[in-house]
Amino acid sequence: MEVVAYYRVSTKGQGESGLGLDAQREYVKFAAEQQGWVVVAEFEDVGISGSVHPLERPAAAKAFATGHPVVVAKLDRLSRDVEHIAGLMKRSQFMVATMPKADTMQLHLFAMLAEQERRFISERTKAALKSLEARAAGGDAEAVQKISNRSQALAKGRSMLNRTKGHATQRQQADDRAALVKDAIELCVLKGASSLQAVADCLIERNIPTARGGQWSPTAVMRVMQRLGLELNKVANGPEGA
Repeated sequence: MEVVAYYRVSTKGQGESGLGLDAQREYVKFAAEQQGWVVVAEFEDVGISGSVHPLERPAAAKAFATGHPVVVAKLDRLSRDVEHIAGLMKRSQFMVATMPKADTMQLHLFAMLAEQERRFISERTKAALKSLEARAAGGDAEAVQKISNRSQALAKGRSMLNRTKGHATQRQQADDRAALVKDAIELCVLKGASSLQAVADCLIERNIPTARGGQWSPTAVMRVMQRLGLELNKVANGPEGA
């Protein structure tokens, strides 16, 4: 089957580094080899948020205009909006490299469940807080104490934020650097790296440097994965990222 590949990164930094795009290409290449797809063209959008409708992005619009099925590395590279996904399904065909066997209905369900879970978490948090406030207003000592503890925690958090404001930029830079290699690490695990040393070897083989320009070690991999909230077994068993 002839297909076209579409890649997207949200920041110019990701596009300029090539890490985000390269990792997506590896995902698509790996899936194409397994599924017998022939990639006849590639399109990429750099610095465009996933909240923008795919057909309103320059490269994505061209990809879908070819008439070929469009392959993306992950569903969120296409869109994070269920309505966008549902609309595209009505007029176009697309596949996801990390879920190559999934049909359109399964992809739609996956997107719906992910969005629903995010909404439920928000609603549960608001409902729990509202209930706690009602109990406190009624004189429930335990509820009053919990609200007091929450207020103190929030105040402490704001105070700590003010005291550490000078370090905010450094933390953000570290988070941004870690995000750039997220796809590369996940791809290494997907292709069989089952230990920190194996992931380090994979990154070295792909000529991806550390933030300081050196080579990867198991410890460096561990620190980045911890910052990203990644675990080897979960990455291997859960191929689709949010």
